[in-house]
Amino acid sequence: MSDNIYVIDTSACLTDSSCIYHYGENDIYIPMKVLEEIDNHKKRQDSVGANARHIIREFDSLRERGSLQEGVSLGEGRGVLTVKRVDVSMIPPDFKIDEADHIIMTIALQLKKENPDKTVKIVSRDINMRVMTDSLGIESEDYIENKVIKIQSELYTGFKNVQMEDFEIDIVYSEGSLPVAEEEVSEHSFQNNDSVLLSSQLNEKKTALCRYKNGHYHKIRDLSKKGVWGVKARNKEQAFALDMLMDKNLSLITLVGKAGSGKTLMAIAAGIAQTITDPFASEDPVYNKIVISRPVQPLGKDIGYLPGTMEEKMHPWLMPLQDNLQFLLGNDKATLEEYMDKGIIEIEALTYIRGRSISNAFIIIDEAQNLSLHEVKTILTRVGENTKIVLTGDIDQIDNVYVDETSNGLVHAVENFKSYDLAGHITLQKGERSALATLSSKIL
Repeated sequence: MSDNIYVIDTSACLTDSSCIYHYGENDIYIPMKVLEEIDNHKKRQDSVGANARHIIREFDSLRERGSLQEGVSLGEGRGVLTVKRVDVSMIPPDFKIDEADHIIMTIALQLKKENPDKTVKIVSRDINMRVMTDSLGIESEDYIENKVIKIQSELYTGFKNVQMEDFEIDIVYSEGSLPVAEEEVSEHSFQNNDSVLLSSQLNEKKTALCRYKNGHYHKIRDLSKKGVWGVKARNKEQAFALDMLMDKNLSLITLVGKAGSGKTLMAIAAGIAQTITDPFASEDPVYNKIVISRPVQPLGKDIGYLPGTMEEKMHPWLMPLQDNLQFLLGNDKATLEEYMDKGIIEIEALTYIRGRSISNAFIIIDEAQNLSLHEVKTILTRVGENTKIVLTGDIDQIDNVYVDETSNGLVHAVENFKSYDLAGHITLQKGERSALATLSSKIL
């Protein structure tokens, strides 16, 4: 017999439509108000809407097996799910009868009174909700099933520091690579495509920038002077990022960094360099087009609700991307418009990208920290042949209330692909903005 009762709130249901199956033999209660709130989100054309529609179908399926009011078994090894109505006589005097959070907490108080021998817990992604429940003497917890890491500092950085003999650094420069002993691979827990800063034990200023792969350190290409479409690496992390962005053998690149770290500009520069014919380049373009998008998160709903053409709808959120594109094309707006008219550069709403299978393209998804795991999975499974996709984002700047720094789609991509040869990742630690911008970020 279970010792806990879990009251699941709307935020948990809209984060993961299978949340009701993750609590073992413990009984689950869904407040009626939660069903109403879920219904309000079912028409959204994003992961929240998809989760709303899926969990509604799940409740309907359970309803066919018994009464949700009396309780329906969730299956072998699981508890019973019950839809619970609020007893208005138990609503605390400072609570509002029409406030969803207040109703959910009141139901938890009801269950605590009805089941004095059990622990009643509210499961919510809403921090303030969890704070309020504590003031009522009710236990609460975050929904953790969708978290890929426990805390932000655990996120894979893709970067390692290794000290070695002075002569070994010389070998890296003369041969271009250096074998790595098995014990060293184990010591540093290397993943293929790890970025590695090799430094001499005798002289720490004597270094080599390498990428680990298949038991070897491989010196990365030097892009500090020539750069990529005019963009030059200003620090080692940017050098590693540009090297991976220009690697034809990598299909997925994830770049995590704060504003000003250069992640978006480098991604766009690499896309242009491998798509648009450069009269001074010796190689033909690798891809036929660049496709750029970002979540329209502040709207809280699909872009189709807005008036105007797709370009007009996306304009406020795509201005930073257009600014970067125009800058890289010599601040020539006419050239940018020409490439867009020819379909060489596409700026798409994320909703439209999810519905396509894109081949022979360099895809950039900016602000990917605002995507859910479901959305990232949907995008990545639409990638066709000869396509590279780059996910960029700052996990300290999340606007989507249904994900956080440990559960968003970007960190899922970083963690789940880190051991695969076709993927590369680097966390950009240093900002490269103007002196004023850098100082302002520190002192204000």
